[in-house]
Amino acid sequence: MSNELIINSTQNGCRIALLKDKSLVEFHHDEDGNQFNVGDIYLGTVRKVVQGLNAAFIDIGYEKDAFLHYLDLGPKFSSLHDFTKRAVSKKNTSSKLEKFSLKPDIDKHGKISSVLSKNQQILVQVVKEPISTKGPRLSCELSIAGRYLVLVPFSNTVNISKKIASSDERKRLVRLVSSIKPDNYGVIIRTVAQGKDVKELDTDLRNLLNIWHEGVKTLKTAKPREKVIGEMSKASAILRDVLNESFDSIYIDDKVILDEVKSYIKTIAPDKEKIVKPYQGKAKIFESFGIERQIKSAFGQSVSLKGGGYLIIEHTEALHVIDVNSGNKSNREEDQEATALSVNTEAAKEIARQLRLRDMGGIIVIDFIDMKRAENKKLIYKIMKDVMVSDRSKFTILPLSKFGLMQITRQRVRPEMNITTKELCPTCHGTGKINASILVSDQIERAIDYLMTKQNDKDITVVVHPFIYAYFTKGTLSRRLKWFLKYFKWIKMVQDSSVGVTQFQFLNKFGEEIEING
Repeated sequence: MSNELIINSTQNGCRIALLKDKSLVEFHHDEDGNQFNVGDIYLGTVRKVVQGLNAAFIDIGYEKDAFLHYLDLGPKFSSLHDFTKRAVSKKNTSSKLEKFSLKPDIDKHGKISSVLSKNQQILVQVVKEPISTKGPRLSCELSIAGRYLVLVPFSNTVNISKKIASSDERKRLVRLVSSIKPDNYGVIIRTVAQGKDVKELDTDLRNLLNIWHEGVKTLKTAKPREKVIGEMSKASAILRDVLNESFDSIYIDDKVILDEVKSYIKTIAPDKEKIVKPYQGKAKIFESFGIERQIKSAFGQSVSLKGGGYLIIEHTEALHVIDVNSGNKSNREEDQEATALSVNTEAAKEIARQLRLRDMGGIIVIDFIDMKRAENKKLIYKIMKDVMVSDRSKFTILPLSKFGLMQITRQRVRPEMNITTKELCPTCHGTGKINASILVSDQIERAIDYLMTKQNDKDITVVVHPFIYAYFTKGTLSRRLKWFLKYFKWIKMVQDSSVGVTQFQFLNKFGEEIEING
């Protein structure tokens, strides 16, 4: 199984696609200047304490105040607050916590008004990005994630991922980490730490401690609303979480992002640096890898299954509903039960991909095709659990109910990825009336004639929709070959499915757009 990461630079940031066996499984859009990412740590100010909710609203610079519940303060809040107060007041506070005297834990059944008051400054971390009409969700249990470990200041516990099943390996890792971690720092051991030696774990721990020390330096001069510790770029964060032995290649079409990713991989996995490659193809990178087409086909309301069935995906404010339909599959199997099992099996695999791809969260209800046999229902439940193992979000799956419904809860910490797949006609702009689309070929040929005879351009490229590309290039004596015989110059053509059927673009040898004035 191959894993590829494709990064496309855009005007506002970059688009990131994770491919598994050429199939798109994750898609992210990382915009420049995007604030309030999960993991960012801010110096916030308490705006309002609401006793009825046992929570407070905190100003961290977002248009709406962020939400902090009492249970998210964490037991070590008194220690964190005392440390923050000392650092902000410019007292001689060392960023090293080994000699810091921890305060007693706060009462886990206490009231928010007993620990927070209006205009109080506190250090908070974003655990859920702004979604819809809600501001960010915050926590005071700070954590800094690394490749193998997660550093938790003001704690002394060592916890380990439940996904590491071997009791011997669990004991080994806990023993190793306990021996290298400083006092007053807790550590969570991540799943990818399995099998790693003490040198790799120690390097990761030192990197996390350096991030904390730099953050404390920033805190000493920080003003309210300022970011103290920022989460890394989305590309690096994905690499940190998913990079493993099965990764074949990382293609990037921008030198700045390429250098950043290379530098990060050199830090976390030097042996993997060679898989980071610059993209040098002529077509757009997402077009070349077939991602543009997959994005358009995967984000619609209706999603086709390879076997002939299809899914209908509806999003509401309260939950997501997915309906499984057999489509033209219904006549292929020997009986109704076999058809239902076949379609449901394929649907379960595609639904797991869709949840991850769209980052759907909250409550998801799936209406599978009815099956009578209990063993078939159990099989679909097992398949769903197996295919969702690679999902990095926390989730819970319930067995199929007597109505054939499956309920899933999936943690959502970012706004859902939603891409409009119904396009406004590029020619009529929604009016429903266009010039005859056949005329686009005449317009292109007139423009080529103008560029070749009037402007004498020697090296031009025409970017068109795949349908138009086929019209000009197919056949032994294609229209493009006729141009060559007429102008004695070869005209390059590039197909781009993101371009409308009636749209086209002319580029010069430097890749700059040519304005047609004739």
